[in-house]
Amino acid sequence: MKASILLLPGDGIGPEVVAGAASVLRTVASQFGHQFDLHESIIGGAALRRELPPLPDDTLAAARASQGILLGAVGDPAFDRGDSTRRPETALLGLRRELQLYANFRPAKVWGGLEGSGPLKPAVVAGTDMLVLRELTGGLYYGEPRGIEADGSSAHNTMRYSRHEIERIARRGFEAARGRRKRITSVDKANVLETSRLWRQVVTGLAAEYPEIALDHMYVDSCAMKIALAPSSFDVILTENLFGDILSDCAAMVAGSLGMLPSASIGPARANGTRPALYEPIHGSAPDIAGRGIANPCGAILSFALCLRYTLDREDDAVHLERAVERTIARGMRTADIAAPGTVSVSTRAMGDAILAELDAR
Repeated sequence: MKASILLLPGDGIGPEVVAGAASVLRTVASQFGHQFDLHESIIGGAALRRELPPLPDDTLAAARASQGILLGAVGDPAFDRGDSTRRPETALLGLRRELQLYANFRPAKVWGGLEGSGPLKPAVVAGTDMLVLRELTGGLYYGEPRGIEADGSSAHNTMRYSRHEIERIARRGFEAARGRRKRITSVDKANVLETSRLWRQVVTGLAAEYPEIALDHMYVDSCAMKIALAPSSFDVILTENLFGDILSDCAAMVAGSLGMLPSASIGPARANGTRPALYEPIHGSAPDIAGRGIANPCGAILSFALCLRYTLDREDDAVHLERAVERTIARGMRTADIAAPGTVSVSTRAMGDAILAELDAR
């Protein structure tokens, strides 16, 4: 198999974790006889530091031409003030908008050996394996009008959803549930928001096409509480942009750390049958630990496993990689974010090398 993969290291710990994922990518290609054509471009604060926009035209063109994109992180405190269009994070919003990456898959599971790494009790997280499916190109983050009044007296944002936007993400949710445990929880705030009332109406109507899927509805505040109290009760959580952003970070506590969580953002089918797709760990740029060599590369490596699954249609390869991560964790390898207090942790590179060793061993 041949595939063009674009690497976007970005800011903060992004270059460190992408380097680890790229090594794994090359090993998987060698083991399975694939040919991955790797390209690298700049984005976010890395672009701004070169006096370029956060999403340079060359980077966007390379993204359009690639089958899969692996992003490290965007975000740099040096650009937190001033014109919002000159913030690193606008690059990510721009990629989502330009590539129409409307479906965001964020799996969260408890890994063997990490049951006690997060704030939740091991008995609470045991058996948890959920998928948060977040609508990614609508809602409050993209709605117009928006802005701050010139005198600073007020600010406004607009939450807006069309029936089409809701139906296409809901359909992806039902399809995902078909391949899992056939349960879907649609999360909204229909007791307050008109957009949520339309959301609930559309999802309920679509459920008739999927009679084998059990559907229930839940308010976002109740869902956040239940993720903390009974995370194993969820299979697929389907929700809109803002709620999905918050709930997927709540779900990180199941995995013990944001550093363990991958994500996939997928767009509509192109004329040639492929879909634009962006893969990234959800931990952000973490500037406080950037350059120290202690970041957890698992989220980036597992994001590449999602690329194998969703873009390259290589389920066996994806499972092979995920099991290598699982065995590495089971052996007791820990970066600082998942290490128990008082225990020894390993570097970003050592964690990546351990996963490579597990790949080579099988």
